[in-house]
Amino acid sequence: MDRTFDRSGLEVLSEEECWRFLEAHHIGRLGVTILDQPEIFPVNYVVDNRTIVFLTAEGTKLAATLLGTAVAFEIDAADPMFHTGWSVVVRARAEEITALDDLMEAERLPLQPWGPGDKRRYVRLVPTAVTGRRIIGASQPDRASA
Repeated sequence: MDRTFDRSGLEVLSEEECWRFLEAHHIGRLGVTILDQPEIFPVNYVVDNRTIVFLTAEGTKLAATLLGTAVAFEIDAADPMFHTGWSVVVRARAEEITALDDLMEAERLPLQPWGPGDKRRYVRLVPTAVTGRRIIGASQPDRASA
């Protein structure tokens, strides 16, 4: 498989690779705008038919997610010893799941809140763009050939 690198030398992940990372992990960060200020919230999530679903309670996160024009969602991992890592960013629109059939499907997903509180509101992130980058590490030979 041919690799593509951006101008800074980071490997560009394909959308398929990004979805594999998203499906293999379950904690991410949701970026929203509240009163023209960026905010980031950790959420546990599941991937469902190329969308991201999470549970939340009523409050700032839900309001900002549903009233904002767009949201961002990010997951990543890094190995500081080998200077390697990756990041996946999903730009999306957020929709609360409210239709009865959709709620019944969402309740069957393997999704349980990790934090305290009464989290009964399902939110679905419908991607508009899915991108990712991987840091190969300065000591690895593939990077030198890029």
